[in-house]
Amino acid sequence: MSDNWLNKINWSADGLVPAIAQDAETGRVLMVAWMDRDALKRTVDLGEAVYWSRSRKKLWHKGEESGHVQYVKEIRLDCDQDVILLQIEQHGGIACHTGRESCFYSRLEHGRWVETDAVLKDPEEIYKKK
Repeated sequence: MSDNWLNKINWSADGLVPAIAQDAETGRVLMVAWMDRDALKRTVDLGEAVYWSRSRKKLWHKGEESGHVQYVKEIRLDCDQDVILLQIEQHGGIACHTGRESCFYSRLEHGRWVETDAVLKDPEEIYKKK
């Protein structure tokens, strides 16, 4: 398969595009991350989500440390061609580094942020230092 499909994407000036990870079964948005061309190509090749870590300045295969791999069921591009939507199956049911199902666990209620989702697994257990 040719890589010409990557040219359709409106990459930002720094070569990135936001990627939304959505549970393919429930529709819940689990997280938002960034991808560069290589991350998106590797995601397609592997069938598992690979992102660009802006803080670490390197590719990040989701689940490489935690084991919480995202199996990609479908990839979509928005109408402006500047956002990727990944329909995924979240291995282990945890997408957030805080040990929650979703990174979107805080809801605005009466002018303050309230944590609405329980921690499913202590991050200390997920990210044991080797």
